[in-house]
Amino acid sequence: MNDHDRGPQDLIKLTHDKLSAGAVSEDVLCASCGAVSMFIGTTRNNFEGKKVVQLEYEAYIPMAESQLKKIFSEIRERWSTVRHICVHHRLGVVPVTEASVIIAISSPHRSESLDAVAYCINALKASVPIWKKEVYETEDSTWKENKECLWAEGMLK
Repeated sequence: MNDHDRGPQDLIKLTHDKLSAGAVSEDVLCASCGAVSMFIGTTRNNFEGKKVVQLEYEAYIPMAESQLKKIFSEIRERWSTVRHICVHHRLGVVPVTEASVIIAISSPHRSESLDAVAYCINALKASVPIWKKEVYETEDSTWKENKECLWAEGMLK
């Protein structure tokens, strides 16, 4: 989207395609904003001494999109100057070093966008129904529960 003077945008993409930081960054550019803050979560090659060869993600897409919209509303309530919010999350197989999630947020000044990005990734991991399976070199695999996951502790109502 090259119309940088459009109204505030909330953009979500859940896809099996490889993610592009450039595309996400471009989606949140705005002529009135001096800050674009980003978080890129990538697949690392290890976990607790095990060699990870890839991650696999599954999602309940309608609920994931609904929950992300709630997070976006919370961000806009807390940081009223945030202009555009964009979250792309990969589904399916994500090899080592490739991005699983990219979040970008624009605002007039850096502090709001930096704080909002941190809030967004933490809230996403705590409440969005996206599940991760780690596949190890030994051909074992484990479905992982996010440590931040609220429903795992019975905290969501």
